[in-house]
Amino acid sequence: MAISLDQAYVASSPTGVSESGGIFGIWNHPHAPQITYFGLHALQHRGQTSVGITSREGGQIYNHRGLGLLNHVFKQEHLLNDLKGSYALGHVRSASHLDRDENSNIQPLNFKLSYGYLSLTHNGNITNAQTLRKQLEKQGAVFHSSSDAELLVHLMQHSSEQDIERKLVEAVQHLTGGFNFALLVEDGLYGIVDPSCFRPLLIGRATNGAFILASETCAIYSVGAEVIDIVSAGQYVKIDHDGYQIRSYKPSLGISIEPMEFIYFARPDSDIFNINVHSARKETGKILAQEAPAPQADLVIGVPNSSLSAASGFAEASGLPYEMGLIKHQYMGRTFIQPTQAMREQGVKQKLSAVRKIVQDKSIVLVDDSIVRGTTSKRLVVLLKEAGAREIHMRIASPPIRFPNYFGIDVQTNQQLIASNRTVKQICQYIGADSLAFLSIDGLRQGILSQDHSHSIDICTAGFNGQTTADLGDYRQEFEKNLTPLQQRILKGENVDE
Repeated sequence: MAISLDQAYVASSPTGVSESGGIFGIWNHPHAPQITYFGLHALQHRGQTSVGITSREGGQIYNHRGLGLLNHVFKQEHLLNDLKGSYALGHVRSASHLDRDENSNIQPLNFKLSYGYLSLTHNGNITNAQTLRKQLEKQGAVFHSSSDAELLVHLMQHSSEQDIERKLVEAVQHLTGGFNFALLVEDGLYGIVDPSCFRPLLIGRATNGAFILASETCAIYSVGAEVIDIVSAGQYVKIDHDGYQIRSYKPSLGISIEPMEFIYFARPDSDIFNINVHSARKETGKILAQEAPAPQADLVIGVPNSSLSAASGFAEASGLPYEMGLIKHQYMGRTFIQPTQAMREQGVKQKLSAVRKIVQDKSIVLVDDSIVRGTTSKRLVVLLKEAGAREIHMRIASPPIRFPNYFGIDVQTNQQLIASNRTVKQICQYIGADSLAFLSIDGLRQGILSQDHSHSIDICTAGFNGQTTADLGDYRQEFEKNLTPLQQRILKGENVDE
């Protein structure tokens, strides 16, 4: 199929699915389904809407998947009796509100094609998905889900290449945006990363020599394997019985990691391009204390769990005591990736409690990782003041998120972003804090990249200042049409918070 790589925008509002998620695949292990289960367990923080595992034994394919958490969907009999084989691919997913109840979007997606079975998982967002879908439908393609992942299979089907690897390479050339794919086919396990490498994809090796693909190093370590390589920007890896080979399918746009991986999504014990997530968060907390000190405060507390590292860094740099002033209730989901606003608000009310004896009559520095909608921050201020806190000085270990993110985080409209049309002073008034300060973009970059001695990577700042090297594709017109006056000023280089 001939598709120009510079397709003109199709004038309509994109409705593609954007999601966070986790990938785990394993090649040639006698207990592949069980290992995949434990790998996904280590990635459960990346997705809580649905989970699935597909395994292969000879020419037979086995599959189990469902809505909910891993331990709700998978019982012992599924792992011991229903899933068999030495090759497996799994996925955890956090869907947007558009498709949270659609079983057809639960991954892995499985296809029976003329050249054999193909199982597919995908994280991220393909920014030209709507354009491609319309073109493929005109040429006879029938889609069975609303997932961007299915596009890759239809593009492969339209390829004139005979070899599956060449089909895959030709197909992925047509995609723009931020994405990771993993494919399990009869002759190998493939992993693909977009040309900006917005999120990591790691290669691991188990003690028996089996190879692993995973979204985070913590998943590889959790199954007793070692990390041996990274699939970088514009690259794909093929794993088969001869080992693994990494090749380029498209020129790199430069490694530009989505900073929310460091700020929020990744587990603190994971490493991203050899940068430890906990250490990066702690360093951003130290820099935040230098940029926005609160000398009048009595103590520092962090919002569990992803903000605790930054809070400890802030306390260490400022010389203030670090206390556990908020307790997270176990077994609650992550508020930011809940699919509806009502669920997010209810989740905030149920997930945290204040330690009254710690916060009562105290002036508190409350460190959080980010403010997206403002719901959590406003509730936290109320919660702590109801518990007797005298003052709340909120410090955020990331810059204000002021622009939609089209590369795989479910924040694609200005209405979802409190900072898209409010200054820091106005946000402070809204959440009811006594003071509010955010980490600067330079501070975030410095904190994350201080461990990168090779100077080979950068972070994507699109959510903070609207600037990116990646193609917005179908979203460009929507982005430009809906710019708020504040966003327009930021794009002109103005400091809106002076």
